[in-house]
Amino acid sequence: LSAAIINPSSAIIMNSFNAYLALSGQDTSCLGYIGSARQIGEIGAPGSSNVGAAMTDSQTVKDAIIKGLTSKATEYTAKGLETRDSLDIIDNEIMPALNQVGDGFANGKIFLPQLLMSAEAAKASFDIIKKHMASNGKKQEKKGRIILATVKGDVHDIGKNIVKVMLENYGFEVIDLGKDVPPEAVLNAAKENAVQIIGLSALMTTTVSSMEETIALLKAEIPHCFVMVGGAVLNPEYAEMIGADKYCADAMETVRCAEQYYL
Repeated sequence: LSAAIINPSSAIIMNSFNAYLALSGQDTSCLGYIGSARQIGEIGAPGSSNVGAAMTDSQTVKDAIIKGLTSKATEYTAKGLETRDSLDIIDNEIMPALNQVGDGFANGKIFLPQLLMSAEAAKASFDIIKKHMASNGKKQEKKGRIILATVKGDVHDIGKNIVKVMLENYGFEVIDLGKDVPPEAVLNAAKENAVQIIGLSALMTTTVSSMEETIALLKAEIPHCFVMVGGAVLNPEYAEMIGADKYCADAMETVRCAEQYYL
């Protein structure tokens, strides 16, 4: 037996069992636990502990990315490149997977850990494709260049890093200035690289003033630049008040905003 004989109708027992599978490593990427938690939220009943086993049976790059299975994503990408064109895999596997995950996250059907795992799986798949294209003398077409920075005084860059991965997966070239970046450094980077779209992040209320200062400097020196902002302490109204062109609630909204800008 893989477990004691238990009552599957007991929410307390099944919650404990699903948690045990996740903590013991028997639930790949915790997908079973996430699936059971989602079912509890939707119907008020414990989910099946077999969700994870079913969800990990991936056979395509798209499936592997959706489920956040990095090793499978790289394996299937490498195998696919033996008979398929790079752009075919990007257009028909990677991008649809990212769109599905992004929509699920926006609709509250998947959670941040799943988004991160999918982003990492997609990045791994892209890395395989980039190496393949380089070996054949090809380059991936870039949609546009974007500067990202966590503003001066703020050392929290988890959100910015998520945005960077998602933008790169969607074909954008990202110039990442890091964290605790002074306004002048953002401006200089924008001028030196001729970049018109800038993404600024702030997590702490004490650093929003730095974001406002950075936006003011950018608008004074590069009037036609487009500034996107995000962070836990921001909302659309506050973003507008400090002079930002767009408030992005999450990574996928940043991607969509960038795509609209470069249309």
